[in-house]
Amino acid sequence: MTQRINAQMNHLHRIIEIGDVQCVLNLRMNQNTFARLCYLLTHVGGLVESRYVRIEEKVAMFLSILAHHKKNRVASHDYIRSGHTISTHFHEVLRSILLLHPILLVKPSPVDHSCTNEPWKWFKGCLGALDGTYVNVHVPNLEKGKYITRKGTIAVNVLGVCDKDMNFIYALTRWKGSAADARVLRDALTRDDTLKVPRGHYYLCDNGYANVEGFLTPYRRVRYHRDAWGNRAVGPQNYKELFNWRHSQARNVIERAFGLLKKRWAILRSPSFYPLKTQNRIILACMLLHNFIRSEMPDDPIEEANDEVVSPTHEIEEDFINNFDASDDWDIWRENLALSMWNTHS
Repeated sequence: MTQRINAQMNHLHRIIEIGDVQCVLNLRMNQNTFARLCYLLTHVGGLVESRYVRIEEKVAMFLSILAHHKKNRVASHDYIRSGHTISTHFHEVLRSILLLHPILLVKPSPVDHSCTNEPWKWFKGCLGALDGTYVNVHVPNLEKGKYITRKGTIAVNVLGVCDKDMNFIYALTRWKGSAADARVLRDALTRDDTLKVPRGHYYLCDNGYANVEGFLTPYRRVRYHRDAWGNRAVGPQNYKELFNWRHSQARNVIERAFGLLKKRWAILRSPSFYPLKTQNRIILACMLLHNFIRSEMPDDPIEEANDEVVSPTHEIEEDFINNFDASDDWDIWRENLALSMWNTHS
């Protein structure tokens, strides 16, 4: 018994106590960030120690499964615990992480007139960007048809909304992969845990969505994506191309956020065998942990490597956009914004 306990303690020591490099490699966060997470989970998330399992070991088990998509039997071998113990504590930590969502989901702050950051300075009042991403899942055979994406994979369609600093503001994880992005967004605007868009503010999104109040899309049938511009030897030739170019540069933040999220957490890169409800909860937990790591670790080696490849901050008047209807006024507003960019550019 004593030998087994010593082996368990030695494994935990190798993961989190030798140094930051090893801790980041195994758990995706340095020692100080890990300690802060354990504190939050204990004092806010309600996580408690078991008779034989410390808080730190529970959290380390959970993070290593997310970071490396370890199967239960592998984690059981690594931590020298039974499969039942691993599963029990995984779900305990998952519940506690989700209880932190009011703290870890970032409050949006609109781009103001003092902003000088390219390309965001051109989008005053913008709260960030949104898009959908597929996360592959396992579902019962009878349900698979509903989850087939346009790419032919079995997945859920996850709506992610982030600010200009790649922090997630809102997430909706329950939609089947066959659902169109616009349909998922429409649901986000009408459900109880709604995506709030104060009037006079907006998010950047691609042409999978409609250009309606609160959601600014690029011009259709005009160069947009980076690969369409080649080596940029020839820049934008008119106001619509300039608008699309700047829109693309800014909206890329959500693509980078999704890329970093999946790079950090291997469990999001291939289907897991948890029940579907648990798989959706895991996706949300990964997004919350993404925000936590970004707030606690300004020097994140995973983010640096990646670069190579739910209310407002200050309460704006409680007048939120709750419909998704086309508007000539919004098209005119986009036209005026694009023309003002072109006039300044020229």
